Amino acid sequence: MSDNILEVRNLVKYFPIKSSFFKRVIGNVKAVDGVSFNIKRTQTMGLVGESGCGKSTCGRTILRLQEKTSGDVIFDGQDVFALSKSDLRKMRPRMQLVFQDPYSSLSPRLPVGEIIGEAVREHGIVPKDEFDDYISRVMDVCGLPSYYKERYPHEFSGGQRQRICIARALALAPDFIVCDEPVSALDVSIQAQIINLLKQLQKEFGLTYLFISHDLSVVEHISDTVGVMYLGNMVEYAPTEKIFANPLNPYTKALFSAIPIPDPDYKLNRIILKGSIPSPANPPRGCKFHTRCADCKEVCRYAVPQWTEVEPEHFCACHLYNDAAAQKKAEEEMENVKRSEKEPVKEAEVL
Repeated sequence: MSDNILEVRNLVKYFPIKSSFFKRVIGNVKAVDGVSFNIKRTQTMGLVGESGCGKSTCGRTILRLQEKTSGDVIFDGQDVFALSKSDLRKMRPRMQLVFQDPYSSLSPRLPVGEIIGEAVREHGIVPKDEFDDYISRVMDVCGLPSYYKERYPHEFSGGQRQRICIARALALAPDFIVCDEPVSALDVSIQAQIINLLKQLQKEFGLTYLFISHDLSVVEHISDTVGVMYLGNMVEYAPTEKIFANPLNPYTKALFSAIPIPDPDYKLNRIILKGSIPSPANPPRGCKFHTRCADCKEVCRYAVPQWTEVEPEHFCACHLYNDAAAQKKAEEEMENVKRSEKEPVKEAEVL
């Protein structure tokens, strides 16, 4: 058995842009553009980045809630996108999702007991005569009294609703849960309760998390490894201690410089990025971050940086860390692009 429960290899997800009249594909939104990482069993990987960088799309594509464009997702030794409908249905309980917004992800027409138990009944997780007791046990583990079963979502606070969402995922006895910004809509005091609940459940049931978030302080607290995304690409990946102690990529440094420090005498060395994030439908050539990077070199404008292990278990995609071979390859790529730009465009032959 592999140590990794999830292996993502060069995952790509494009959304087609169609013309308004003929509905022809005239371009693509490159939401996820070649992302690779592994998650070990019973560990948590944090996935961070700006809004629109492709974090949530990556999580949903891994769960096959939407089809990939290319790449591979290996869950517990099985290729998720090679599974038939019946095999995928059998695997579904093992891969669950906790949504960002607890207000809109719960049906207002169903009581809490039915919301949590609907999929349990559908997948036959427990016998019918044990169903009611099973739902009560799941609710109790998530800090929800059993008499909440008959109540409806509008009767609960935001934190209680998120507990219901977690209970709904936990009821299927999953091995892997994608937490898509599960605390971003909650008050700070409630965030701590939900994070502690997730850590407790992970320890008790041996769960593995992909934790997507904007809040870097929360990610540092809950994650074993951290991946940083920018415009559809993974730009840095490392164990939590390493990446927070020594961020390598200029984008990661700028992102981490915004973490507030609870000390009024501490002066933040904030890195302010210039410009706005480019469009994923028309990303810049070369390194996608070069339009906002203070350390940009000429080669960054033409050559895509290679994914390099700068130090043990610490990976980064940046030309600042090229070795001699990678630098030579990047310079050759830059010269080829320059040469192609100088070549005159040949006119089409008139038949």
